[in-house]
Amino acid sequence: MDPSAFYGKFAAKVPPDYSDDSDLDSSSDEEPENAVLARTTPPADSEDEEVSGAPSAGSIDNALEEIPKPSKDSPTWKAVRGSSSNAMPEWKDVPPYPSPVESPITYFRNFFDVAFLSHICEQSSLYSAQRNPNKVTSMTVNDLEQFIGTVLTMSLMKLPQTRMYWSQRFRVSQVADTMTRNSLEEIKQSLHFSDNQEAPDQNDPERDRLYKVRPLLDHLVAKCHEIPKSQKLCVDEQLVPFKGRSSLKKYMPNKPKKWGYKLFLLCDERGIMYNFEVYTGKTVSQQGFPDIGASGNIVLRMASIVPRGLDYILYFDNWFCGVDLQVVLKKVGISSVGTVREARLKGCKLPSDKDLKKKGRGSYVEMATTFEGVSLRAVKWFDNRPVTLLSTFASAPAEQAVKRFDKKTRTTVSIPRPAIVGIYNECMGGVDLLDMLVALYRIHVRSKKWYRRLFFHLLDVVVVNCWLLYRRDATAANVPCKHQMTLLTFKADIACALRQQGKVSSPSRKRPLGPSKVENELLVKKRRGPSAAVPCKEIRLDTIDHLPMFSAKKRPL
Repeated sequence: MDPSAFYGKFAAKVPPDYSDDSDLDSSSDEEPENAVLARTTPPADSEDEEVSGAPSAGSIDNALEEIPKPSKDSPTWKAVRGSSSNAMPEWKDVPPYPSPVESPITYFRNFFDVAFLSHICEQSSLYSAQRNPNKVTSMTVNDLEQFIGTVLTMSLMKLPQTRMYWSQRFRVSQVADTMTRNSLEEIKQSLHFSDNQEAPDQNDPERDRLYKVRPLLDHLVAKCHEIPKSQKLCVDEQLVPFKGRSSLKKYMPNKPKKWGYKLFLLCDERGIMYNFEVYTGKTVSQQGFPDIGASGNIVLRMASIVPRGLDYILYFDNWFCGVDLQVVLKKVGISSVGTVREARLKGCKLPSDKDLKKKGRGSYVEMATTFEGVSLRAVKWFDNRPVTLLSTFASAPAEQAVKRFDKKTRTTVSIPRPAIVGIYNECMGGVDLLDMLVALYRIHVRSKKWYRRLFFHLLDVVVVNCWLLYRRDATAANVPCKHQMTLLTFKADIACALRQQGKVSSPSRKRPLGPSKVENELLVKKRRGPSAAVPCKEIRLDTIDHLPMFSAKKRPL
């Protein structure tokens, strides 16, 4: 799908913060090849018919048991000469059926339904009783929804300190009139998702290090699995900024935010998230798949929900990519393309960087092989610097002309670019796009507890995911881009509905005014202000707090 048809003609691809002005970044910002501990719910049967020559999309585990580990022998590579190229795989699955355009709060409640919110309230009240039996915070679903709506509102206001929302000088009525400062702090301190009495032994090396947020992760992962998928998917990492004390915190010097938790995501080119898992440092292979190394196992776990044999396309960078990974994916009917490190191309004699640079900017070399019945193409291209790509379907022809700035002549020149580079750049930026949208209005409520920071981040990701689904449905319903809600408006509507829908408003406690007589006289002088904003449809129809109020003061006609 053309991204301009989804994001509009003014959309621009967002490169990583550490990239230069070449087409893509072939370097990786990860040092060790560690894996993650993941528990994903098995996907439901989604296909009834089998595709010839490929495993059934319904019985995934049975199909994967037959996949052997790729041979350790080095494949035989041959140089490709001429204009031979492979065709783009034809998608055999049914495109996502366009859903009716819903309200923002409806999209949000598809992820955080009442049943799961009730579970959070139950565990939070239990944790409050365990922490201090003499002062128990009994949390209800309405309290939790108002808390979530309040922190979402605060992410849009962005005051530097939480107390300022209730201060006399900077008071924000949308926050201060919803709940008191002490109520927000009590709910934040009591927020919990699992029973501490059932926590695993800390001395057990096989313990679940994400036990405190395991119900939250399992619930959101299951909800993401239900989203209809697009053909082109990408796997990449995401960083959750956090500098508190946690053994799960990682340091990545090449990232804009260098400290935090690391997540692995499966997204499409729009940025819609279909699967994710949190990095814990443990190496676990996906059931039914061969063990092909830590980085390759991550991709196989992320792709475990992708239907087999329907020619889905998977994109990933050089930290994940390798011959064994692409061979295993192709055997289950998933095509792939990605940047690759030359050390992982065994037996492939590519020209050195110095030799390729002598040939000039835009020069490239293509190699081909057939390994265990899977056709592979490796292309090394020199732009500002060399980059190597590997694919089971894409190749160098047909070349595309791209414009680059020449520092020597200080003019814009046209250089050839292999087709595989354009195919990779078209859909690899889905996770980066999701990162950029999350960073626009991130929740900045500070907390020393590591699991709260992860909860607030997942709230932001869910809101962005809901907005992207809304954009997809609105575009399918032929709603013009200028009439679609922006992310700011969409998030504000969700926050407003969570704060007010089905809640009885109570007058907030106000602190006594200062002794200044002049200030009191100015406050006594009242003026009629602008009309109040009309609430959203869900709030107007909740049949709560709508009774007429008697007033002795008459308004002039």
